[in-house]
Order: sequence, then C-alpha cells, then structure tokens
Amino acid sequence: MLAPMQTAPLPRPPARRLWTFDEMAAELSESNLPTELWDGEIIMSPAPRPSHQMIVARTWETINRHVKSRQLGQVFLSPVDVVFSGTKAVQPDVVFVATAQADIVQNCIRGVPDLLVEVISEGSWRRDRVDKKALFEQFGVAEYWIIEPDSRLIEVFALRNGAYQLHARGTGATAVASNLLPGLAVSFDELER
Repeated sequence: MLAPMQTAPLPRPPARRLWTFDEMAAELSESNLPTELWDGEIIMSPAPRPSHQMIVARTWETINRHVKSRQLGQVFLSPVDVVFSGTKAVQPDVVFVATAQADIVQNCIRGVPDLLVEVISEGSWRRDRVDKKALFEQFGVAEYWIIEPDSRLIEVFALRNGAYQLHARGTGATAVASNLLPGLAVSFDELER
C-alpha cells in the first residue's frame, strides 16, 4: 500500500495591515507565488500556467538577445521585484534596465525600469491592462508591452508627454517594433514557436 503523498501547505497571505516593501521582504519567507505590494497591501496570485511561462520565456529571450548583442543593459525574468516606492512593488514578467541606470539594480530593482512586459493570464486582464498600465505611466516607465495569448496580440505603449500612447499593435504573424529599442521587432507567432 502506498503512503499518502505529503505536501507543504500553501502560503497564506499575511494578516491584513499596511506593509512597506522592506518589511515585506524582511518578514515574509520567499514564495514561488507572484507577490506584489499595492499601496501597502500584499497581493498574492496563483502560479501562472506553463503556456504563460513559455510566452514569457520566449519574450525574455528575444529582448535579451537584442539587448545583449548591443550592450544596452540588462533584461530580467520574473519573479524579480520592481520597487517604485515604499508601498508599491510589482513583479512584471520581463524587465529591461538600460546601462545608464544600472545602479537601480540591487537585491531588487529600486527605481523605474526602461521597459516592462506583462503577459496576460487568466484573471490578470484588469490588473495588467488598467492598474499596472496606470502605475507604470505614473512612475514614468518609457515603454510597456502587453501580450494577450488568447488573442495572439502584442501591444507596445510608449510614454509621450507623461502619458502612454499606442506605438504598435500586431496579431499573429504581424511584427511589432519597439519604440525604445530600435531594431527590435517581434510577432506573436515568433513567441509561440
């Protein structure tokens, strides 16, 4: 007879209170679940699906290859904390920090990255399309990509005069070009291969 499989309990969100990023980092054990800080409130999400992670990995590979070949900076893959303020920290799927501001890369990224990418997953549509877009715009992230696997869509938003403007939009085999990284263009089909 087989012994019952033992599993570790799922981490529980901490008791409701307002946190700073430094408190959260010091007091909470590391988790494999995406954990973000919104106005001092800890938000934990379920782990993403493998199909989501494949798109994230291929997006990172594409951007990283372009950035590395031109020595433009560093590209990070989630989970990595991006700390905008003491009470606002997120874990975007892909993060690019230009060489000119490499000093914001410490034990986390403390400051405003140059480009952020979110791949929308089940249940993250509003958070990625509305909340994070507004947050990234507010803090001055130069470029924000939203990738929607269900629609096979990539949108690139460029910050102009303090507001995001749609720079490029493509579905399927239609490539979109980065405003921030000249020469970088990618289609959803390329990310799906």
